[in-house]
Amino acid sequence: MTNPTGRNRLDDEQSPYLRQHADNPVNWQPWDETALDEAEERDVPIFLSIGYSACHWCHVMADESFEDETVAEVLNEEFVPIKVDREERPDLDRVYQTICQLVSGRGGWPLSVWLTPEGKPFYVGTYFPPEARQGAPGFLDLLRNIADSWQDEEDRAEMENRADQWTTALTDQLEDTPTPADETPDVDVLGTAAQAAIRGADREFGGFGGDGPKFPHPGRIDLLLRTYDRSGRGEALNVATETLDAMANGGIYDHVGGGFHRYAVDRKWTVPHFEKMLYDNAELPKSYLAGYQVTGEPRYAWIAQETFAFVERELTHPDGGFFSTLDAQSETFDDDPGADDVDDTNDTNGTDAADHEREEGAFYVWTPEQVQEVLDEVDADLVCDRYGITKRGNFERGTTVLNVSTPIGELAEEYDLDRSEIHERLMNARVTLFDAREERPRPLRDEKVLAGWNGLMISTFAMGARVLDPALAGPAERALSFVRERLWDADAQRLHRRFKDGDVKGDGYLEDYAFLARGAFDLYQATGDVDHLAFALDLARVIEEEFWDEERGTLYFTPESGEQLVTRPQELHDSSTPSSLGVATDLLLDLDHFDSDADFGDVAEQVLKTHADRIRGSPLEHVSLALAAEKFARGGLELTLAVDDLPDDWWEVLAGRYLPGAVVSQRPPSDEALDAWLDTLGLDELPPIWAGRDSKNDEPTVYACESFTCSPPQTDIRQALDWATKN
Repeated sequence: MTNPTGRNRLDDEQSPYLRQHADNPVNWQPWDETALDEAEERDVPIFLSIGYSACHWCHVMADESFEDETVAEVLNEEFVPIKVDREERPDLDRVYQTICQLVSGRGGWPLSVWLTPEGKPFYVGTYFPPEARQGAPGFLDLLRNIADSWQDEEDRAEMENRADQWTTALTDQLEDTPTPADETPDVDVLGTAAQAAIRGADREFGGFGGDGPKFPHPGRIDLLLRTYDRSGRGEALNVATETLDAMANGGIYDHVGGGFHRYAVDRKWTVPHFEKMLYDNAELPKSYLAGYQVTGEPRYAWIAQETFAFVERELTHPDGGFFSTLDAQSETFDDDPGADDVDDTNDTNGTDAADHEREEGAFYVWTPEQVQEVLDEVDADLVCDRYGITKRGNFERGTTVLNVSTPIGELAEEYDLDRSEIHERLMNARVTLFDAREERPRPLRDEKVLAGWNGLMISTFAMGARVLDPALAGPAERALSFVRERLWDADAQRLHRRFKDGDVKGDGYLEDYAFLARGAFDLYQATGDVDHLAFALDLARVIEEEFWDEERGTLYFTPESGEQLVTRPQELHDSSTPSSLGVATDLLLDLDHFDSDADFGDVAEQVLKTHADRIRGSPLEHVSLALAAEKFARGGLELTLAVDDLPDDWWEVLAGRYLPGAVVSQRPPSDEALDAWLDTLGLDELPPIWAGRDSKNDEPTVYACESFTCSPPQTDIRQALDWATKN
């Protein structure tokens, strides 16, 4: 009899995370029918390990346990060991992460789950040490105990009973839906959510929560800025700007190269976990651009610009798509004092790094001596004072994570220089530090191109094009073209999840369709290119076809035609990325203006009714859904622009106005010219947002609607916006 799981099969995979484990003595399997069938045939449990390439504790557990021959022998003989990249299979991660949180009250990665051959979980945890410590069992002892219990008839019956109970709990948590409410949440939901955010804000150090670690919460910043815009409530604006300032000044921001690290490990935002994720660097610039529009603070615009530059430089495929991750770790270098011995095979590009020492943050941290080596005395002192670089340091081995420590005004007084000269010296010094840092061994990069995460980044570049510079639409258009060519099957009208080195894998999930459609629609709003609108509509139609369950009144995370797991999850909560259910609902409300034959608006309304009690009861946990509910209740701002090309002065006016959630729809000036557009969109008649809204007197014309009331046509966009903001 053949043994298809008798070897480690991860060398056949393209995922950098999976390939990192291809040389383990563990006979790792990808999640596929071969592995699942083998578990049933051998009648042994599945050990499921879920992580991602930049996960620090994933690498620790690999070094301690998965490279151990004794551990491998037990795993291979008593289990079918399966390794999953959570970025490729967010559905599996969502299901089993949920049971970990339900059972233990916490989650994270590596996620370690023991399953029956049918995929039902019966034991779960995260990182397990090689030997028992701090209340956690040793991994090898745990494996042996589970294997022995599985062979004992009475113990196995108890394990299988627990698996049934946990699977029922998962279904209740992820799949089932409540009885729909009679009404969707009203406009007050925004204020309720903002009040909850204000109560949870750290007013001393910025952000949310009174302790570390501190995570970015761009959705909360968004709702606070919208609350201020709607109500003029200064406290909401103060909490938002305190958070923006804290992150911009802290170690979570890369002050030399731009871009944001994943999160800060402490309350004061001083030391980050150094991995850089595409989704953080997509969502956070939106917050800074919005903050710039609301406050006029130029520094917020600069933070966004630097982050765009970082993404273009370090996370962009030569053909235009956006890569997923930069690792937290990198190799140490010669002038690092006293490097610890680290044996880590964390190579996200698939090369052998086993013989090199790797440390978290090594690429980013500095000592005074390293600064003095590349700058003259005055500039070195200035940089050290500005960014808090000291001999003692604030990180490991006397190194410093750069934080803004001294205001420009104090530096100008101390150094007896003009503020403008301080700015210029610091800017030039940062360029020099950047060039010096480029000589260091770089963090490794996970070069997966994920459809959904690319959608987030496309949307943000589109916003940058609307607020800062129309040229920022270029990277967004190249990325959208990349994804359409490689991940969109135009014949089948279906989206794939992942591209890596020519290999395409996985069905698209709701986040892939919703985030990418939002990116395409936002790019249409920034450029007026009807092809982008057409693609957004194509994706939205698949959302309705594949993810909408009319009987239960919700949108599921997995497609109806996709793999059937032990339960079918929904994604209601915002986490490190926005809720895909919330983004999809908001998107369908916007696209309902463009396709009268589709049921986009009805689907969105029903979703909001289905989850109305959850949104009202805990709006801060459902920020994206709460924002969609507020838009539905209020009636969002719609601007129809009847122009061939957007006049420069119109662009300047729109760039300077904070218009959260607005639909900005450009169309040709004449109805005759719309015929070709309708063909592109697959529509038989003019959509409501364009009908009867041609240009007047051969001049660029704008139509504004706010709160279900529309203005007369205007040729002065300022007057149209002034009318809208008064209604």
